[in-house]
Amino acid sequence: MTELADPFARVPDNQPPPLVGHNTVEGDAALLTAVRAQAGDAAETVIDSLRELGECAGSAEAREHGMLANRHEPVFHPVDRFGTRIDEVEFHPSWHWMLQRGVGFGLTGAPWTSSESMPHVRRAAAYIAWSAVEPGHGCPMTMTYAAVPALRAEATLAEQLTPGLASTTYDFGLRPLPGKHGLLAGMGMTEKQGGSDVRTNVTVAVPGPDGSYRLSGHKWFTSAPMNDIFLVLAQAPGGLSCFVVPRVLPDGTRNGLRIVRLKDKLGNRSNASSELEFVDAHAERLGDEGAGVRTIIEMVAATRLDCVLGSSALMRRSLAEAIWHAQHRSAFGGLLVDKPAMRNVLADLAIESEAATALGLRLARAVESPDDPAQRALRRIGLPLAKFWVCKRTPFHIAEALEVLGGNGYVEDSGLPLLFRESPLNSVWEGSGNVNALDVLRVLQKQPEGVEAWRDEVESAGLPELHDGVTEVLKAIANLFDPSDAEYVARWLAARMAVLLQASLLVRHSPGAVADAFLASRVLGRHAGVFGTLPAGLDTAAIVRRASPAGG
Repeated sequence: MTELADPFARVPDNQPPPLVGHNTVEGDAALLTAVRAQAGDAAETVIDSLRELGECAGSAEAREHGMLANRHEPVFHPVDRFGTRIDEVEFHPSWHWMLQRGVGFGLTGAPWTSSESMPHVRRAAAYIAWSAVEPGHGCPMTMTYAAVPALRAEATLAEQLTPGLASTTYDFGLRPLPGKHGLLAGMGMTEKQGGSDVRTNVTVAVPGPDGSYRLSGHKWFTSAPMNDIFLVLAQAPGGLSCFVVPRVLPDGTRNGLRIVRLKDKLGNRSNASSELEFVDAHAERLGDEGAGVRTIIEMVAATRLDCVLGSSALMRRSLAEAIWHAQHRSAFGGLLVDKPAMRNVLADLAIESEAATALGLRLARAVESPDDPAQRALRRIGLPLAKFWVCKRTPFHIAEALEVLGGNGYVEDSGLPLLFRESPLNSVWEGSGNVNALDVLRVLQKQPEGVEAWRDEVESAGLPELHDGVTEVLKAIANLFDPSDAEYVARWLAARMAVLLQASLLVRHSPGAVADAFLASRVLGRHAGVFGTLPAGLDTAAIVRRASPAGG
């Protein structure tokens, strides 16, 4: 009797294998181009230093840990088994696996103390290559990175805390700060009655005789409540001020931070975002009384950069998954990647992603030169307009990439639903679209050096089409006489300025096929507003080949 083969044991026909076993640095041509454009002579050293990170990020192990960290969400424990108030959050081991490696790869405060060349460009590239594996754990890493420049408002606090924030050791647990090998930082700005309007905050800071303060009030959103310190805004006698609040006091007792609840969010579910109450909490003032917004603005700027990098990372990952699927899936007589309609979609996704990556790394290079007026001015205007535009484009980008996989992309195992749920977050975090567009408007009206820096950067490509775009923007700015009219067009200005800046970077640094497609569609308007509507005559095959995940 002939034994029949088990029909369920064979490899499924026409099903793409998982995208694992590739290097998210070495296999990403657009990321390598951006590093070489911005890191200059240090580029190859930077790339060499990222190979281990890229190999880990592209591994099956990392993919599995990223999925598990989101499947098993953090659990809030208000009290211990004896009823003693502890306010702790329990995380799945995969969350700790991700953070241990992210911190170890230098994605927290390490660039601020590094003696290497281009440490912020290196971190930016690393953030793009790493964070989309599991986006939630990027939040505490971002806030830790961003806290360091803000702490410089108070030399003593900076000296005490920067080494721990810059450490590459992940040291989880609530213990006094001096005994920890690595620190993580959080931030508490918004309150339930004000949101982005932080000047309406009602948390009160009462000064004590020893120079410290006691805080009482609440914060509506405070991510990662198990972090070691928090930068918080509160109303002191002299006005809205910034404070550093430790989670644990030097004697080992818990500070007066009470977790009300963890937020039940659309995405970012591995990360514990909480509502906090301050109950006579000990705090140290950072900067002068009344200067809270001015003090914390450096932290805001750094987190905005990571919003751009994080959104770019989501685009890179979803693009890689879409192209990988199309290269291994046949339909209607051939591979999907060879079908003209699909190739148009993939190429359109690719140029959007490459433009976001190029802009993110350009802004990271501006961080390298804080004393250069031109770089400082470009960073000032570039961050809000990039955050506005790149973060706005990301949900559309990932939705289209998900659709490339069809029903497979709608299934959790593909990883695309996780990315899609994450995609709106960076547009909300650290100022929504309107907040950032109005911030761009503020620069246009009050800081002409920012406009000059933007214009010089765009026109350095030497292209007539970009010069015409700059003229269009400057004419629009000159005609903004009425404040309400200015607000009305603020989003258009931010979007147009971001696109022109991206175009200039692609023209100068990316292959002609990529730059030509971006100019034709985004700058000259030969685009129907949805992905896959690039005009005819472009080398879409070359664009897709360039964006293919190598080594998978």
